[in-house]
Amino acid sequence: MLYPLSFAEMVQHHGLIQEKRLIEHRLVYGYYPEIVTKQGEERELLKLLAGSYLYKDLLMLEQVKKPLILEKLLKVLALQVGSEISFQELAQTVGSDNKTVDKYIDLLEKAYVVFRLPALSRNVRNEIKKVKKVYFYDCGIRNAIINNFKPVHTRTDVGALWENFVIAERMKVLNYSMMDATQYFWRTTQQQEIDLVEEYDGQLTAYEIKWNKNQKVRFSQTFTDNYPGTKSFVISPENAEDFLIL
Repeated sequence: MLYPLSFAEMVQHHGLIQEKRLIEHRLVYGYYPEIVTKQGEERELLKLLAGSYLYKDLLMLEQVKKPLILEKLLKVLALQVGSEISFQELAQTVGSDNKTVDKYIDLLEKAYVVFRLPALSRNVRNEIKKVKKVYFYDCGIRNAIINNFKPVHTRTDVGALWENFVIAERMKVLNYSMMDATQYFWRTTQQQEIDLVEEYDGQLTAYEIKWNKNQKVRFSQTFTDNYPGTKSFVISPENAEDFLIL
């Protein structure tokens, strides 16, 4: 695996209390080893890492005939992290076609830059089916792409950043522990939504991911009625270790 370091690995390294103190820093600068080990140089190193890792190495991985399109696509994905995307809209935004956008996102997945989260669609007639969400494996790379290293308490995108962080870290821990769980998000055309749904051994578990632990959360009755027996949890910075360490 070419993943960055993980929350769970850093807890093993210097303990849970210290790593929880560093969560806001991780949301801004991420978990790449060079970033974790060279404090004070994070911004410059991330810009170098994003440039060489995302562009030069990616261009060598497979023949990319339109590097400018790839660069535009990364910026759009970074700005829309946590939102549903359609290839048609992405293609129009970056001035390309659906086939090229699909190919480049696939390439970004193979390079462990981004990953797609599909929609859960089984029982409810008005569930969205074909759209996906795209997240970054590392928040620091995402922030470097849009050149935003502002501290968390000043940001308008902290909710999306926290959602990206939690889902990416959960994916790492599931892979490292070889748990064969499938991940989805859920949304209806009426805008009812659940951030993350996991299926493991036929059992569904629903998660709402909130930066503010005091934010009121209500799981959609449409979801609970149509997927009876589903457990539900809210993940905030206060209890994240229960979800990100197995």
